[in-house]
Amino acid sequence: MMALVAPVAHWDDAEPEVGEVGHLGGTWSDLGLAAGSVTLGVNRIQVQPGNWSTPAHVELAEEEIHFILRGTGISWQEAETYEVGEGDCLLHLVEEQTHTLRAGPDGLDVLAFGTRRPSGGTYLPRAGVVRMGPGNAVARDDKHPWELEAEAGPPEVGDPSERPQRIVALADVVPEQYGAGLVRELGLLTGSVSTGISHVELSPGNEGSPPHCHSAEEELFVVLDGEGVCLLGDEEHSIRRGSVVSRPPATGVPHAFRAGEAGLTYLAYGSREANDIVYYPRTREVKLRGVGVRFTVPES
Repeated sequence: MMALVAPVAHWDDAEPEVGEVGHLGGTWSDLGLAAGSVTLGVNRIQVQPGNWSTPAHVELAEEEIHFILRGTGISWQEAETYEVGEGDCLLHLVEEQTHTLRAGPDGLDVLAFGTRRPSGGTYLPRAGVVRMGPGNAVARDDKHPWELEAEAGPPEVGDPSERPQRIVALADVVPEQYGAGLVRELGLLTGSVSTGISHVELSPGNEGSPPHCHSAEEELFVVLDGEGVCLLGDEEHSIRRGSVVSRPPATGVPHAFRAGEAGLTYLAYGSREANDIVYYPRTREVKLRGVGVRFTVPES
């Protein structure tokens, strides 16, 4: 029998993996796996100064969103380079820009969000391979894709270009009211299609969205600052910077967040499913996302 995974984890508890080949070098922690996510994932990638995070690649089925926690560096996309740093949000659409990251002198600490598509793949043009899932690759000479990328050498880096819409700085986004807090819709601003990501700030003692549960959409949350509790049904789980909360669809267990005395700041990442149904038990309200209809369930 498979062991149950707690819905609330912490990035310090995720087993790190070190990948170092040639110009590639970083430490990977699978935060989504630690929190029991199903259709979504998030990795924390800590890249040493001067190293590159991954082989240059383009996803064939998965949309990726990166959020930079700390450090500076460059985003390399189709031979164009863009300066990036703390608080930047980067979107990588399906079958578009080949991309990777290089850390600056103080390194890079990045959250990489994405979907888990069983039929998806990743094309590494410089290595000349296609990866089908984490452990499978169509490779040359029986070599791992990272080895082939290392043989190709680091990408050529020119002068930084003006940043495109798909890179957004948190500091440049005007927040909107979100209950008793503030929200910045980073995914919408970058042009995301199948997923979304929001930066949420809650003032001390206040909640964000009221308790609710989804029928089809999965959500992942990563706490960036402050402390508080995650409400899961009748349970309360303490959370702080580095806490990761997974809410798979169709659990029937409502969730919400309440800030502690220091306030609470977190990223909310989720899929966009047209057939999703949201239920709010406090008000008995039901929302049908695909048709934009809301109604209240009468008490029995």
